[in-house]
Order: sequence, then structure tokens, then C-alpha cells
Amino acid sequence: MYLHGTSKINDKGHLEIGGCDAVELAQQFGTPLYVMDEALIRQRCREYMEAFRKSGLKFQVAYASKAFCVKAMCRLADEEGLSLDVVSDGELYTALEAGFPAERIHFHGNNKTPEEINFALDAEIGCFVVDNFVEMQMLNALAGEKSKKVNVLLRITPGVEAHTHEFISTGQQDSKFGFDLNNGTAMKAIEEATSLPNLVLLGIHSHIGSQIFEVEGFQMAAEKVAAFANDVRDQLEVTFRVINLGGGFGIRYAEGDKPLPTETYVEAITGAIKQNFADRDYPIPEIWVEPGRSIVGEAGTTL
Repeated sequence: MYLHGTSKINDKGHLEIGGCDAVELAQQFGTPLYVMDEALIRQRCREYMEAFRKSGLKFQVAYASKAFCVKAMCRLADEEGLSLDVVSDGELYTALEAGFPAERIHFHGNNKTPEEINFALDAEIGCFVVDNFVEMQMLNALAGEKSKKVNVLLRITPGVEAHTHEFISTGQQDSKFGFDLNNGTAMKAIEEATSLPNLVLLGIHSHIGSQIFEVEGFQMAAEKVAAFANDVRDQLEVTFRVINLGGGFGIRYAEGDKPLPTETYVEAITGAIKQNFADRDYPIPEIWVEPGRSIVGEAGTTL
């Protein structure tokens, strides 16, 4: 039997999670009951934070709240020093109700509504990840109506197909997400974003898929975004301050799944960023990532 985190079989022969007897939990709260192992979640958060601290780079680790979004989880992420990635007004509302600092919230999604954007503008969140030209123009207009300037990352599709299932691979050239790097759309998006008066372009975002069990895809993505950053600097005289390489770090679902240690992923990403930007004599940008399921996926048990 595979037991993860703090799970163990106690003296009564019962499953125990975080020091709590699962039978007693079921009797007290009824079933079905979702139980989250807080100690394991905090351990995962700290693994990411410590691995990035070792790199010496500026960074943000943003918990992808779509993996598990309740107020207690938002508070835990804040306590562990993480930022927060939201993809809906519901997730944003939950985060704000939990007291999560708005300046460390990033708003994702490829179909944001005007209502969601206005809600996020009023909350004064830290960054929008812009996915398409319609959103870009709408965000600029709505920010202008409120006399605000907002930080943005532009999501690009780098043309990297990670070794994952086709339904959860999002970095390939025909992805529905973001601006295509290979047909000139991404360069056009940078040019347009820098011309809009209410947007402050921090850099770019890419995400190559989910349930990734190797580092080569992240290394290739780092190489492609560094080359693109260099082209943007040469052609538009724009220098990126932030590179976000997304998430997608694999977890164990089945016996054959062999996820890499957190540190291995982080060392590959930071090493590739350092090398590829240094090779181009480019200032090393701040690195952001967005782990979600790799923080909470193995911490949940259904009784």
C-alpha cells in the first residue's frame, strides 16, 4: 500500500493523516469527506521556495489556485511566501476574502470577462497575464477608465511539445492559448502592448503542458524565450524584466509515474535561464513559476 505525506496506519489499524484518525474524521464530518494533508502541502511549498533561493535569482513561486482553491489554502500559500495565480473572479474573490495580498495575485485565463477585469482592477492585483489581442485592448480601455496603469505579461506559445498527453499539452504551435512565437504574432503583440498607454509590460509567460516528468521541455522553452527576448530587444528596444515558465510539474497518480524531485525541476529551469540569457549578454530576468497540482495533488485523500 502506497502512503504519502504524513499518512500512516495507526495502532488501531486505521488510516491516519496529519495525526488525525480517518475513521474518527468520517464519523465526525460524514462522508464523502476530502482531507488535505497540511504538513505535506507546506513541505511542497518550502521545497519550491528553497530551491529558488539557492539559485540566487529573483523569483516568484505562484500557487496555481485552480488546483485547489479554498480560503485556508490561500492563507497557507501566503504564510509560506508564495504568490497566487487565479483564473476566475471566483478564485480572486476567495483569495481576497482570505486576506491574500492583492499585489501578489496574478490573473490568468484566455476568456476574461469585462466584469472579471474590472473586479481585478478595483482590487489592484499585481499582474494580468494577457492571452490575446481582444483582452489586451479591453484591459487597456478598462484600466484607462479607472486612470490606472497595470502590469502585464503576454502569454506566448513557444512551440515546445512536452512529453505529456496531447490533451494537456499547451505549449505547442497550434495551442488555443497565447500568442504564437513562430509566426510573428508574439512580436506583434509585444509591439502593440508597449504602445498602449495603460499597460506596463513586465515580460512574457509560457506554459508547455501538465504532468511533465522530464526537464528537457523546460530547458527548451527557456532557450526559446531567451532568443525571443533578444529579438525583441534588438527590434523594439524593449527589455523583459520577468520570464514566467508556468507549471506542469508531474505528480504520482499511478504506480508507473515517477516525478522528479522539486529541486531537479527548479535547477534545470534556473540553470537554463542563466545560461541562455548570459550567452546573449542579456540582464537575467526575474523568474516566475506556477506549480499547482504538484503542491496539493498528493496531499488529498477522499474518505
